[in-house]
Amino acid sequence: EVQLQASGGGLVQAGGSLRLSCAASGFTFEDYAIGWFRQAPGKEREGVSCRSSYDGSIYYADSVKERFTISRDNAKTTVYLQMNSLKPEDTAIYYCNIIGSNFWGQGTLVTVSS
Repeated sequence: EVQLQASGGGLVQAGGSLRLSCAASGFTFEDYAIGWFRQAPGKEREGVSCRSSYDGSIYYADSVKERFTISRDNAKTTVYLQMNSLKPEDTAIYYCNIIGSNFWGQGTLVTVSS
């Protein structure tokens, strides 16, 4: 059974940092790109970042460039999202996803206070 378990969210002040983790299981982790998405209240889900499993190429949404860093540990089958210089507009539920699939983790809430 494919599982994606996101964790690491919480309440942080603007300018602070959080590191999200997405623990994956039930599939050959190193063969798939895993991405982070987020959904803010009243808004559509949007892509935040993803990292290719093949060539290591990385995508960041413009709104998070220079602040967020995605990484993955194939040995731990985990993808991380280091979020620095957080802003109130980063407040959302963050989900991880196997790119191109309909497999989603349950999400972790990030709240950034001003």
